[in-house]
Amino acid sequence: MMPPTSSTLGTPAKRADSLHSARMGEGESSEFRKYCVAAVIPCYRVEREIQSVLQTIPSYIKHVIAVDDASPDSTPELVAAAAKRDERLLLIRHPSNQGVGGAMVSGYRKALELGAQIIVKIDGDGQMDVDHLPKLLQPLIEGKADYTKGNRFRDFKSLQQMPFIRRVGNMGLGFLAKAATGYWNMFDPTNGFNAIRSEVLAQLPLDKIDRSYYFETSMLAHLYLIGAVSKDVPMPARYQGEVSSLLIHRILFQFPPRLLSTFLRRLLLKNFIYDFSMASIYLLVGLPLLVFGLVFGMIKWIQYASIDVAAPTGTVMLPTLSVLLGIQLLLSAIEIDLRSVPTEPLSSPLTRP
Repeated sequence: MMPPTSSTLGTPAKRADSLHSARMGEGESSEFRKYCVAAVIPCYRVEREIQSVLQTIPSYIKHVIAVDDASPDSTPELVAAAAKRDERLLLIRHPSNQGVGGAMVSGYRKALELGAQIIVKIDGDGQMDVDHLPKLLQPLIEGKADYTKGNRFRDFKSLQQMPFIRRVGNMGLGFLAKAATGYWNMFDPTNGFNAIRSEVLAQLPLDKIDRSYYFETSMLAHLYLIGAVSKDVPMPARYQGEVSSLLIHRILFQFPPRLLSTFLRRLLLKNFIYDFSMASIYLLVGLPLLVFGLVFGMIKWIQYASIDVAAPTGTVMLPTLSVLLGIQLLLSAIEIDLRSVPTEPLSSPLTRP
């Protein structure tokens, strides 16, 4: 596969945030100008929205990296034209479609190369209101978190704007993603409005990040394994009639197997490779006891039922006690897991570069 190509296509910049600065206090804007913040915008079939998205990018964003993921429409041409008016804008073009995760990995690598301190993901479809961007940046600047993401499930009025099917799907995915990633304190796993500290991003194996729409959950799974602190930031849902690329069949048939794989991988690495704790012992003893009790009890129940004879007390008690003890040990392991969410950030408060 050919590597992605990039071009700045630049002439002296015009301020891209004239509209945004009218809505944002100059003091707050100048505060963020002290830091090197980069925005990565994955672009695929967003020719109707991309111009308005680029126009609202605040001026305190030092680098704007738009990644054209082999979009078949006029998206790359529109971005190239915008780059002539804004020297911050960098266009990366993929020769073939790699998925949103592939686009983000290309953007992340370019942002690290440019020396960004914080990298923000802003989708090109206009669903993300950049007025809420300071809420994502502040915990990262203050060293209170390593990764921040939006959560649309904290604002009931705005949540009503979310399509019902999408709301139900996100709620179900939210719980499964908690178990899979280990971040029991987070929700809304498919929310793509997120930001990350560059030194934390540099620790992640970018080659192993999922390239598809599982990208956000894959990021969380890898962040958990390095002990990064992730923080949910409440913000309203915003839907303007655009068609979501996160289809129902993709949620139903692609996400569950991947979540199960992520969950099992996390249990193995966390409890038996990177560490060995009481949770590891509970799992080693509790899981075999539960399986033995269920299998042995079922076999004996079928055996004695087929000859119409009551099973001896010992035969009944052995699987019963095994199942009860196994469940108790597994519940203890779950309790430890619930209390193992990272709380100490890897990154320190930011200083001006």
